[in-house]
Amino acid sequence: MEQFAYIRVSTKEQNIDRQLAAIEPYQVPAENVYCDYQSGKDFERPAYQALMKRLSEGDLLIIKSIDRLGRNYNDILMQWQCITKEIRADILVLDMELLDTRERDGNLTGTLIADLVLQIFAYVAQTEREFIRQRQAEGIAAAKARGTRFGRTPIAMPEEFDRLYAEWTAGRISTRSAARKLGVSHSTFYRRCRAKMEKDQKSVSDGTLEDTE
Repeated sequence: MEQFAYIRVSTKEQNIDRQLAAIEPYQVPAENVYCDYQSGKDFERPAYQALMKRLSEGDLLIIKSIDRLGRNYNDILMQWQCITKEIRADILVLDMELLDTRERDGNLTGTLIADLVLQIFAYVAQTEREFIRQRQAEGIAAAKARGTRFGRTPIAMPEEFDRLYAEWTAGRISTRSAARKLGVSHSTFYRRCRAKMEKDQKSVSDGTLEDTE
């Protein structure tokens, strides 16, 4: 049986000393300490992938906290299952005593408790994400009801827009020429023309288009 340690920080500017100090009492050989300097958004990390190739049945993987393994609890659950059930190695999370899959007193209590605790963490994390999305949606709806507008403020078109729009729809002027006369980009002019066309078409279908004659 070998002992391994996994350390992760988001950038090379961040310090790994705290995590190294935490695993020091376990005397993990230097060649068995793997460290990634990148985000925990997924598990496509070079050091982690190299660690997984070496991890074998009966080995122990030590990490300081569960978020060093990853940020997404659903992904963490999949990796946890892979390590403990497929590879059949153990995991010890130093910051949480219950996340320790090693056998205790000759039984599987450690594995059962650790699996259950991690499942609860995953459920709580997923529920909190859903609550956050719900609160955001409710906040946006309430703000819209109060008249708050979201997104960039549309560029105000000069008074000549309607005349140039009419010339553009008649094919007497190009998009770039019209935009240049108005002092806006051709993409801005084109978007406003499209918006006006859609508004006019909707007015026709609703029977609300004003009589221009």
